[in-house]
Amino acid sequence: MANVVRAALVQATWTGDTESMVAKHEEHAREAAGRGAKVIGFQEVFNAPYFCQVQDPEHYRWAEPVPDGPTTRRMRALARETGMVIVVPVFEVEQSGFYYNTAAVIDADGTVLGTYRKHHIPQVKGFWEKFYFRPGNLGWPVFDTAVGKVGVYICYDRHFPEGWRQLGLGGAQLVYNPSATHRGLSAHLWQLEQPAAAVANEYFVAAINRVGVEEYGDNDFYGTSYFVDPRGQFVGETASDTKEELVVRDLDFGLIDEVRQQWAFYRDRRPDAYEGLVRP
Repeated sequence: MANVVRAALVQATWTGDTESMVAKHEEHAREAAGRGAKVIGFQEVFNAPYFCQVQDPEHYRWAEPVPDGPTTRRMRALARETGMVIVVPVFEVEQSGFYYNTAAVIDADGTVLGTYRKHHIPQVKGFWEKFYFRPGNLGWPVFDTAVGKVGVYICYDRHFPEGWRQLGLGGAQLVYNPSATHRGLSAHLWQLEQPAAAVANEYFVAAINRVGVEEYGDNDFYGTSYFVDPRGQFVGETASDTKEELVVRDLDFGLIDEVRQQWAFYRDRRPDAYEGLVRP
């Protein structure tokens, strides 16, 4: 396995319907593959609007099964076509009444390796997610993909360091963080938290945000998606804060071992002293 992995992410504007939204992401993925990318990730609930700006039962219509729903099936075919690993965030229905904010991880041959379900569910103005989603119950899996070990942490999760660390302990080399966050709420944290997590846990992070204003609220999603390395440095420029963009970057996974040997954070952990962190 090559040390340098060409990775991609997409920050997208909402098209108005699922069919055109999925089709647009398929085209971005094909372009990324044409540019040599071997892994790509999409934004939170990528095939739908960010409907959590309102609390309305009509939005359960966006939910679908994983891995047997229509979007995941299309993404499996896309992975086989392009030879890329794909991180696919969708609104999942497991059974009636059981809904999750989920990301499926699909290997380069179209195999669904598994799913991550968002653990931390916000319930504040413009982000009424507890109305729709149960908290995730599948732990923090790290998937052994064709490009290396890939994890997922979704949007609001990023404010909680425990999951970032669990992914590192699981061997993650690259963590995709699909999000939907808007100007004025926590914009100053956007270029702070994920680089800090990359440093603390010594892996690469792909931070993906939506872009634009959508029909169900006035949240102005500000894009500026990026890749960040284990030293906390951006890999290339961040994406636009107003326009849709495909970002493709080369990630040197050899840097992970270099940083872990130099900074030795994992060596110096003290799990024997952390009992109080999980006490209710």
